[in-house]
Amino acid sequence: MEQLAHVFSLIVQPAYDLTGSWWAAIFLFTFATKIILMPLALWTQQNSIVMVRLMPETFRLKTRYFGDKETIEERSNELNKKAGYHPLLSLIPLAIQVVILFGLVDVIHGITDSGAPGTEFLGMTPIIDGGITWIMPLAAALSSVALGLASNKLNPLQREQSRAEKNTTNGLSIAMSLVLAVYVVCGMAFYWVCSNLLSILVQIVCNIIIDPRKQVDYEDLNAARDEFEAMDAATKSTHKWFQRDPHAAREKEDYKRFFDTIGKHLVFYSESSGFYKYFQGAIEWLLANSDICVHYVTSDPNDQVFELAKQQPRLIPYYLGQRRLITLFMKLDADVVVTSLGDLESSYMKRSYVRKDAEYMYMCHHMTSMTVTSTRNEYTYYDDVLCVGPHQQHDLELVEKYYGTPSKRKPAIGYDLLDRSIQNYQKQNLGQRKPGEKPLLLIGPSWQYDNLMDSCLDGILKQLMGRGWRIVVRPHPEYLKRYPARMEEILARYADADPEELSFETDFSSNTSVLSADLLFTDWSSVAEEFSFTTLKPSVFIDTAMKENNPDWSKIHSDPCDITLRNQIGRSFDPKDLSGLGDAVAQMLEETDSWSHKIEEIRNNMIFNLGHGGEAAGKFILERVLAHQEEAAEQGDAAGANTTSKKSDAVEADAADKGNVAAIDEVTTTIDEDGVSRD
Repeated sequence: MEQLAHVFSLIVQPAYDLTGSWWAAIFLFTFATKIILMPLALWTQQNSIVMVRLMPETFRLKTRYFGDKETIEERSNELNKKAGYHPLLSLIPLAIQVVILFGLVDVIHGITDSGAPGTEFLGMTPIIDGGITWIMPLAAALSSVALGLASNKLNPLQREQSRAEKNTTNGLSIAMSLVLAVYVVCGMAFYWVCSNLLSILVQIVCNIIIDPRKQVDYEDLNAARDEFEAMDAATKSTHKWFQRDPHAAREKEDYKRFFDTIGKHLVFYSESSGFYKYFQGAIEWLLANSDICVHYVTSDPNDQVFELAKQQPRLIPYYLGQRRLITLFMKLDADVVVTSLGDLESSYMKRSYVRKDAEYMYMCHHMTSMTVTSTRNEYTYYDDVLCVGPHQQHDLELVEKYYGTPSKRKPAIGYDLLDRSIQNYQKQNLGQRKPGEKPLLLIGPSWQYDNLMDSCLDGILKQLMGRGWRIVVRPHPEYLKRYPARMEEILARYADADPEELSFETDFSSNTSVLSADLLFTDWSSVAEEFSFTTLKPSVFIDTAMKENNPDWSKIHSDPCDITLRNQIGRSFDPKDLSGLGDAVAQMLEETDSWSHKIEEIRNNMIFNLGHGGEAAGKFILERVLAHQEEAAEQGDAAGANTTSKKSDAVEADAADKGNVAAIDEVTTTIDEDGVSRD
């Protein structure tokens, strides 16, 4: 330090001789060090630009491997190494500043120890001397604030940091400046003030010499960052930072338990408890007709599957929130994944990068077309779409042809939810009215823009009331959640109506009122198909603005069933002209038999495997799991695992029907922690 102080004196002393002021000499010394260290500043500038150029790829890594910190860190290190960048290199300028600071200590002490007039203040320390000396810590802190604000705008790396990173960087700088100036002599604090302010000038010069705009694709950077930030924002916890997530420990345990389980052949994913009904038939068939374990991941901590699993040990549920779920999807190791999640891969949920051969199946949760209400990439990245009927197979073929996307399997499955709805309807005898009981009309709209609740409910009720019918208005659950004020206003308008004639149903725990109705009114809700195909009774459609999720639908399919079906299983009306609606309803109620035969014929031609949709889905899923296991065995991937064979009830029954039980070949399948076997 003494040798360094001697070198510094060779700059400070001439500066004093030139100006006659030690304060000016310190400023000129600081200015001279900035000039001398300009090559280092330019090197730092270029290093920062390299880091910024890596940012688009870094953001894509964070998006691609969202939540997987180990993989993100590993890939980021590979990226940095390839670019010749190391984060610690940015600390070199700071280290040099500290060395200069220590070397300057002896210079300042040499000046103040001489006792020359005007040097007293230079040697005073705020923490010891107090008084006016406290102005120096304040000046140091303010200069650091100025440097931080300028760097947020000028420094190519700091400008692209997040607000939290900027606040952390600037906060540490301000705190260090303040603390430093409190404990060192005022002359040293003055040097630090000058250094902070001159650093702003140095950054401006660096930007002129090495312009970041000429080396960085900011459009690409912003697009990559926006994609990551959108994912990050969509998956943030709804709890405040000071609130404890009551499910955090459970989620962490389930996440670990999921990945600790080796050999998960079949995984289902459900967004909430309400989605289990779409998987129910397939799962029940699989559990009854094979020894496969069904791993069921849900984003609902209160999903009904947790209670069901208590009675079925091979149904294994896991709860995962959105952030961990994204990571789980990307690291998923399974043969077959079944979900009703739309926009796989093009949304936050990605296909596994661990198992490139994992097979993804889309389980339909509606009976209508695959063009109008489905987004462009709703099914693109699935390997299989379990089709309800021939119309869906045809729609998918048209979509694949129009967009030039790869063809996928389109097995003829059916719709288990409809099967069970028909069974319950017949079992409970819901379609029979008691003698003297008034016909029940149910209004069950959708919730999208311009739905009939907002556009023409008053006009519909005006046509229906006063004719001796019972009317139940059952708004969509999402409507109640999104527009409570609108609902309150509607209830207030009809507060004086006779409850025996008009009532509003807001309890959705049961669909008894739906199936008990004699006629259903809706706009574009798929509840109409479920109602008419279950009860064989017609529906009344109000032609409000159509729900369109794919603007290309009319170019793909000129006559999707969403439109054609409206006047096949019922009648449609213009919401702007509802005259004659009441008379049409009266006529439809009188012609129940003719409507019943017509709707039954349409249903039988439109739905695959009517009454056996769950069985068809279960068989297809099991066949695909076994196909993966056979392929793995052939490739030697199952080496070291125990093998066995077992006769399957389902296949044995199929063979018996053909009178060829003896011809059943044993299929050897891999048995591991999640064993699967079937002949």
